[in-house]
Amino acid sequence: MSKKLEVSVYAADGKEASTVALPEAVFGASWNADLVHEVVVAQQSNARGGNAHTKDRSEVRGGGKKPWRQKGTGRARHGSRRSPIWTGGGVTFGPRNEKDYSKKTNANARAKALASVLSKKHTDGEVIFMSELTFSEPKTAEAKKVLSALESVKEGIASKKNNAVLIALTARDEAVEKSFRNFGNVHVTQVKDMNVVDLLTYKYVVVAKPADALEVLERRVATKQARKAMTANT
Repeated sequence: MSKKLEVSVYAADGKEASTVALPEAVFGASWNADLVHEVVVAQQSNARGGNAHTKDRSEVRGGGKKPWRQKGTGRARHGSRRSPIWTGGGVTFGPRNEKDYSKKTNANARAKALASVLSKKHTDGEVIFMSELTFSEPKTAEAKKVLSALESVKEGIASKKNNAVLIALTARDEAVEKSFRNFGNVHVTQVKDMNVVDLLTYKYVVVAKPADALEVLERRVATKQARKAMTANT
């Protein structure tokens, strides 16, 4: 059985509400910079669209007729106005949107990188667990109160201007998402969608409903065989 790491769980008012045991497989992994770098590069490459596109001579307009006869004009011979040496002609060796920038990483590598980053952030005191994070309706003022309350837990969480907080929910909550939408330094996601790039982009990570969230994270960082065993036991 894996070791457990006891941490505090805070209420929306910033006061300690309880404690939770963190699985060592998720928050006790060693830091692996090379693996994390590999996964980050792959994820950023997979998000790259390759939108730059130039037209070659087969795509530009015009050029169906030979500009002038082959001989007798005193001018250089040409066969088409779509030639790259003509103004308005095709582009030679320009960027094309057919290029595929995607890189492949296996599931176990992504899982290990996720555990490595989460463990590093936990060691650095940048992970905060909240017992609950819900709003009856979208309200920026309520979201601001939550951030101000968490300031007593981690100083600077409410005052950091850029990339301050990544809030991870166990399920989609439109009221919470809309409440934090006006904060340019806060991003709301779901635990199942947490990734290495987002974790490294934002300074602090706030995890709501840790009991359910940790179960999802344990399943995500487990090996393929372990996930099958978890499924069989449930």
